Amino acid sequence: MRAQSTILIGLTLLGAAVAHPGGAHDELKMMRDFRATQQVRDLSHCTDKLKARGVEARNVARRWDTVNKARVKRNLHKKDLDSVLATNHNETALGYTTSTDPAVLFASNSSCLLTPDLTQGPYYISGEQIRRDVREDQHGIDTVVEYQIIDVDTCEPVPQVFLELWHCNATGVYSGVVADGNGVGWQDQGNINKTFLRGLQQTDADGVAQFETIFAGHYSGRATHLHVLIHTDVKVNKCNNTLIGSATPDTDIPARHVGQSYFDQDLINLVDTIEPYSTNTQELVENADDVILPEAVANGADPFFEYAFLGSDVTDGLFAWISLGINMSESVSVTPAVHLTAQGGVNTTDFSQDDYIGAPTK
Repeated sequence: MRAQSTILIGLTLLGAAVAHPGGAHDELKMMRDFRATQQVRDLSHCTDKLKARGVEARNVARRWDTVNKARVKRNLHKKDLDSVLATNHNETALGYTTSTDPAVLFASNSSCLLTPDLTQGPYYISGEQIRRDVREDQHGIDTVVEYQIIDVDTCEPVPQVFLELWHCNATGVYSGVVADGNGVGWQDQGNINKTFLRGLQQTDADGVAQFETIFAGHYSGRATHLHVLIHTDVKVNKCNNTLIGSATPDTDIPARHVGQSYFDQDLINLVDTIEPYSTNTQELVENADDVILPEAVANGADPFFEYAFLGSDVTDGLFAWISLGINMSESVSVTPAVHLTAQGGVNTTDFSQDDYIGAPTK
């Protein structure tokens, strides 16, 4: 039986625009209430299936599994916020590239605990296109991000589901939503029709979806992050390359997971010295001060990308990857702030500011 949870998150609609508040205290309360309804599972029992590479590899995996189970009993496998923040996720020395076999990239399975569902934030838009390259005209450090989706019940990768990605640009602006606190707000009415740094990809046989984007910027009230949402049981509208099932502005979107992914603070600080990131005048909130991150590690998961430089310098580009453990028997319902149509963005009527928590401050 599918457990249904509803995330009520929103903005007040004023004319063609959307406004939003801060509210860190309320946000934490909502996230804790939501977490109380979720089951906590990990993928410690999945090691054999995820690491099996021949007889000897299975032997290694089995022995590791024994050690891991012993750690679970002693609660030694889970990471708390301090340990996650102290972890260096830079894997450049290993020589990984965008062509590296997922079996190698995700062999350590460092992020394979049940990934907590988090607030969608104020800028989710339904009706976006299925595409790998979401950069459009946005300038920044080219970044290829790769997600692997693992079913915590079957211990197997999840193929043929759609992973949706969205994040702000180098100066902290999200496309598609006109709102106070998002760029110049009401002064840029045309932003409601923009689509940069948004898109969907279907996972392959390894449960992997890959995007070509830029390194995300930051905005007041939040640390640097990327949003992710997982769609299942959907079909593709081949006429416009979008998903069938979100065809009207006021349709809630069912999802298997809604989450956020982070980068190491040292990497963020380095990127922030480079144009156009250095021109961003919004407050840089560090990971240690983010209001959502403590909830992202609540199950002991590590919501941080591992990453590698693609050249000798960060400006040559980045490759970042992460695995997400999800419960395929549970779902959440997401209310978009805006629905994208062939004529442009349309504000939704169900998205209420009073229900939304965690929006950036002005």
